[in-house]
Amino acid sequence: MIKKFNVKVNGVCYDVEVEEIKESSNSSKSKKSSANKSKVIEPKVEKSIPVKEEVKLNKNISSNSGSANTIKAPMPGTINDIKVNKGDSVTKGQVLLILEAMKMENEIMAPADGVIEDIHVSKGASVSAGEIIIGIS
Repeated sequence: MIKKFNVKVNGVCYDVEVEEIKESSNSSKSKKSSANKSKVIEPKVEKSIPVKEEVKLNKNISSNSGSANTIKAPMPGTINDIKVNKGDSVTKGQVLLILEAMKMENEIMAPADGVIEDIHVSKGASVSAGEIIIGIS
């Protein structure tokens, strides 16, 4: 029997199908151990995972410099590459770093024109969702 479910992950809804497989009654196991077992068989995802995440500037939290606004990691992952250095001038939409999450590379872009005040991560570092990654003014 195939059952359909809607699953919401990080605000994105996915339609998945799960096939229930019951063991045959000829099994040598007791009925208690074999009753109502189910396995997930290759879920079919009907909505693609977004590749680019919009990063919003958070003006309420300041970094160590006192004047910088912060950019936070939109999801947990690993920093694959940092494209800017402290003191660099950046323009809105410029790629600041590459964050790998779930084997996908996500470009984290500058939300506005500014100057890089602080870089709170290094290449290869693991980050959590909401962790401050760059200070920009």
